[in-house]
Parts: sequence; C-alpha cells; structure tokens
Amino acid sequence: MAVQILLNLILSVFWLFVTGSYTLNNFILGYLFALILVYLMRGILPGRFYIKTFYKIIKLVGVFLIELIKANIDVLRIILKPKLKHEPAFFVYHTDLTTDWQIVLLSNLITLTPGTVVLGVSDDRTKIFIHCIDFSTTEEETESIKSSLEKVVREVGESE
Repeated sequence: MAVQILLNLILSVFWLFVTGSYTLNNFILGYLFALILVYLMRGILPGRFYIKTFYKIIKLVGVFLIELIKANIDVLRIILKPKLKHEPAFFVYHTDLTTDWQIVLLSNLITLTPGTVVLGVSDDRTKIFIHCIDFSTTEEETESIKSSLEKVVREVGESE
C-alpha cells in the first residue's frame, strides 16, 4: 500500500513538471491520472489497491465517531439522573480477531469510548476483559461491540 501511495504522489509531481503549471488544480488532476495509472498497474504492485483500504479506514473512523457520540450521550444520561441506578460491571468479551494489531486497535477504540475501559487481553488473545459503567447484559454488550467496532476493524484487516 505504501508503495502505491508513494508512486501515486511521484507521478503527480511528475505531472506538474511535465505540464509546467504548479497549481493545486493541476496537482489534483495529475493525482487522478496517476491514480488511474496505479490502478492499471495494481497487478504488478505489491498489496491491494490502496483506495479500498483508505475507504475502509475512513469508514472505521466514521463508525468510531458515531459510537463515541452515543457513548457520550449515555454517560451524560447517567450523570444527569437524580438517582444513581446504573450497574457497573466487569465482563469478558470473546473476540474473533486474530492479529495483534487488530486486537490492540479494538481495545483502544473500546477504551476511548466513555463508559468502558479495557483491563487486559488473555494470553491466547481470544478474550478481552472490559469494565462497563452501565452494564445491561453480556449478550447486549457483546453484540454492540461485535456489530460495530469489531466488524469495521476486521474489514480494515481484510483489505491488506
């Protein structure tokens, strides 16, 4: 992927030198032409076409921001209630992710959302230990993580 990005940028700068016009519009045009050329050369370049991976990373950021906003609203509801009726709890989340970087990314995304903290990962890397400030059931919490954050982390990992 890095080779493709670098090649795309080099070809874009080359386009600027060939045309003799050093404007942003001309750079963008050169970038698009270089993107088409990199796409045509994807068979001989290492890795998959990088735009797919870039799209999945943007999707991951979008899903995380949505989860972040929802978690902030949930924590705000807990804080603003006159009576404390939340039930904090520890639970074990079983993950299907296999690579270390995916597990670390998922753990960091879970920790960055307010109301949840990852305490650790098991030695076999199949379980993540989480503390939740307002716990409903293990199934609900697990389904919430699996259907949103783990799904997009897995998609980014598949695009390599």
